[in-house]
Amino acid sequence: MATGDIGLIGLAVMGQNLILNMNDKGFNVVAYNRTTSKVDAFLANEAKGTQIQGAHSIPELISKLKKPRKIILLVKAGSAVDDFIKLLIEGGLEKGDIVIDGGNSHYPDSIRRTQELESKGFLFVGSGVSGGEEGARHGPSLMPGGSTAAWPAIKPIFQKTAAQAYGEPCCDWVGETGSGHYVKMVHNGIEYGDMQLIAEAYDILKRGLGLPEDEIADIFLKWNKGVLDSFLIEITANILKFKDDDGEPVVAKILDKAGQKGTGKWTAMAALDAGTAVTLIGEAVFARCLSAIKEERVRASKAIEGPKKEVFRGDKQLFIDDLEQALYASKIISYTQGFMLMRETAKEVGWNLNYAGIAAMWRGGCIIKSVFLGDITAAYNKTPNLESLLFDDFFNKAIRNAQPGWRRVIAQAVLWGIPTPAFSTALAFFDGYRSEVVPANLLQAQRDYFGAHTFRVLPGKENSKFKKGEDIHVNWTGRGGNVSASTYNT
Repeated sequence: MATGDIGLIGLAVMGQNLILNMNDKGFNVVAYNRTTSKVDAFLANEAKGTQIQGAHSIPELISKLKKPRKIILLVKAGSAVDDFIKLLIEGGLEKGDIVIDGGNSHYPDSIRRTQELESKGFLFVGSGVSGGEEGARHGPSLMPGGSTAAWPAIKPIFQKTAAQAYGEPCCDWVGETGSGHYVKMVHNGIEYGDMQLIAEAYDILKRGLGLPEDEIADIFLKWNKGVLDSFLIEITANILKFKDDDGEPVVAKILDKAGQKGTGKWTAMAALDAGTAVTLIGEAVFARCLSAIKEERVRASKAIEGPKKEVFRGDKQLFIDDLEQALYASKIISYTQGFMLMRETAKEVGWNLNYAGIAAMWRGGCIIKSVFLGDITAAYNKTPNLESLLFDDFFNKAIRNAQPGWRRVIAQAVLWGIPTPAFSTALAFFDGYRSEVVPANLLQAQRDYFGAHTFRVLPGKENSKFKKGEDIHVNWTGRGGNVSASTYNT
């Protein structure tokens, strides 16, 4: 008789920890791995003494699960997911059974898989899983989306397995088709931005103020008791205090070449496709790209001269307080951009996203968990169709108060020659967003001059030549004629 509540394929660290977590929460889990010796090793060691079951084939896995069967795939994103879906269907999956992809899949693949499986009578869920090994073991943030009919069947397991924050599970239904993996992608993009902002703050404190790692760690610990209270600020302080055997901070020995697995790049590409100015995440990705050319940067440091470093003679504590506000304001911009991107994509593909629920899911269990997300949840609970976080009274006031220090920090970093791509682009976006008029009128004139791409006239500036709502071309040189190019936006 089938007794398994849920199955899981993929016994790497994340898979094992998630199985142990679900077991602790009272669920009977059936584990399977293509290399079946891993199943035996897992049952004999980490899972010893638990009710976790093993399976040595796909048909055996399916036979041990209660209907509707629920099977999580934690395998490498891409073709491996499609291969296992095919094996599950061939192995005896029945109509109404649920396949759950918990890996870092690209959301277009999840859209396709939802459509393909639903057309065959199965249900598909693409779920973001955030929190790393620790989160998987003790409570991750889970972001499921896909076949809506699957949610009632997986909800009790997912919400009990997820992290709990403020008395609520860090898991709720995100929306249709690929929305779960889309929201996870944006989460990872925001994570890139948060990490880059923290790295720039560290650089300013170290190279600008000349502070040692221990002092910088103490500053981050203090910040972690205020508006910047978050997992990433907390671990940054821990990292800065961690010493090697010789007493030197380990962070000072690490090569400054940052790796990336692609989810930040996906977010930046999605922003370009949506025509949404997600500038901070883009700069965070490019900063990692720049870090990767270490040898070239070493040569450039010897060949190209910047400003001469001068000792800071201002009020050091005031500057540190300004930096805290600069980091806070830049984070507000990053999340503003991330939610703008989700809103635009949801509009384009027809998803009904619960923005308050998404922010609430991120309050615990995941890498970007922070007190700050409670304020975002409150903003969207108050105004579900909020156009921008900057229109919310709380964030509008917060960024207004932070603005003077934010500008002072960036100005000083420029004078020092310390790069602040994330801080600077956040402020540039803020100034652009609050500008009623930007110089795009000149861009349109240039495009019309060299390519006859046309332009629209400003309200109130219409006349017999420049009519409201028309695409207008001007013969700027007297030699161009009156033929214009077709008008479209990519």
